[in-house]
Amino acid sequence: MAENKTSTFSTKKKEKKNISNGIAYILATFNNTRITITDMQGNVISWSTAGANSFNGAKKSTPYAAQVTAENAGRKAMENGIRYLDVKLEGPGSGREAAVRTLQTLGITINGITDITKIPHNGCRAKKPRRV
Repeated sequence: MAENKTSTFSTKKKEKKNISNGIAYILATFNNTRITITDMQGNVISWSTAGANSFNGAKKSTPYAAQVTAENAGRKAMENGIRYLDVKLEGPGSGREAAVRTLQTLGITINGITDITKIPHNGCRAKKPRRV
């Protein structure tokens, strides 16, 4: 009387997308580096951060952390068929160039690099002068 029990949870196999072109958004701040790779419509294919790659504190903002982060995000994207990327850089952090170089060494062709860092037109209101 052995019954063939199936689990109530159905495990759906992750399907691999076959996308050749994409956009890599690299946000390099003074505290962290975040890389998101999307298709041309903006749907996320893969992402990675320095914090998710077990870097803590000041080590998260180093070029090496950006290199490891770009490698993880790039490998996940290549599994989904990414071969060509447009890179959009944002922020003043030190991991900008390291991340782009790492994506190139993975074998991904970089079509173009654009800086989308926000620039204040007039900035915040200045502090009042100090009276002594």
